[in-house]
Amino acid sequence: MSEKKLTDGPKSVERRRFMEITAKAGFTAAVVAMGAGVLGSKEASAQVVNEEKERQKTAKYTMNVATAYRLGASRTYPIMQLDFKENIQNATNGQVYVKLAPGGQLGAGSALVQKVQAGTIQAAQHSIANFAPFAPAADVINIPYWCGENQKFINLVTSDAWKQELDPKIEAKGFKALWYVCIDPRTVAVRQGIDGPIRTPDQLRGIKFRVPGSKILQQFYQLIGANPTPVAWGETSSAIKQGVADALDPSVEALLVFGFKEILSSVTFNAAVPDSQVFSCNLKWLRSLPIDVQEGIEFASEITSRQNLAKVPAARNYAMAEMAKAGVDFYVPTEDEIEQWVAKAGAQLPAWDAIKKELVGSLANFDKLQEAANSYNNFYVHDI
Repeated sequence: MSEKKLTDGPKSVERRRFMEITAKAGFTAAVVAMGAGVLGSKEASAQVVNEEKERQKTAKYTMNVATAYRLGASRTYPIMQLDFKENIQNATNGQVYVKLAPGGQLGAGSALVQKVQAGTIQAAQHSIANFAPFAPAADVINIPYWCGENQKFINLVTSDAWKQELDPKIEAKGFKALWYVCIDPRTVAVRQGIDGPIRTPDQLRGIKFRVPGSKILQQFYQLIGANPTPVAWGETSSAIKQGVADALDPSVEALLVFGFKEILSSVTFNAAVPDSQVFSCNLKWLRSLPIDVQEGIEFASEITSRQNLAKVPAARNYAMAEMAKAGVDFYVPTEDEIEQWVAKAGAQLPAWDAIKKELVGSLANFDKLQEAANSYNNFYVHDI
């Protein structure tokens, strides 16, 4: 094959056009064209770019939204950033132009939370676990076995009880939680060389279980008899490969998107804790906008949340199919087996009382939240 044919292949054409659009119209216009799948056509990409430039020109406000994930990640990790951009622009009647910074351009995790709090950027996507050091009350979701299932989690974060008890605490730290991203519950994923699947907590006795910085999750794995092993996320893959840790707990979608499929033997859907994300916004910036614009951004957030909920089962199925090709097995515990997990570490245990009081003020407040988690309120999401 000639060098010219190699150079002029479809991927090369798209890559070249992406760079051309970035130079002429900016990165966000280029990623919108890429997301629309029109980079292969000069005419179609030009139409998208012209529309994007017009939107930016006529908008009164610019909203920078940063994420840790590339645009195509929504196939298996539905954070819906292009949808969110489109919805905000439409729901504000074009008054707000959303400038995307995907793929970790401006950082990830706690770095993005810091930038939102400081007002360096207007909004960002990050995990609730990374949100917790800045808005500690939100960490209450990491207490196991009270809102781990998708439906309970969504019932909770869209409830009046959450708005009354948690939103003021979050806003006191300078944030507005625009919408909570449902990905699926955390799992028990074990590396190759460890017998699986994990059916009951007794099988984890002594297992080196990788945990993030959350003290709640560390206590959870202590209660079930594992050996909690704190490992920074960026070092987790090598830690699992080298046997520094034997297991980890991200959702199946996260396990695929971060490249764990080749090093795992099995994944158990024990649904203890949500593996969720949130789009946070700088509260001062949001409140500086006219009321109709604020309401448009909040309505766009609800629209995007509902789109996310509809996407969850498709994203899960894709992740499972891809991981199964690599030889990963999956297991859903029986009701009797789940009862063993709950008995060992569930939210009903007195071991959690001090944390409940610390995070939400009282056991009575926690009970209100638990009731909300068990009350359907018009946001449906599929559970495995």
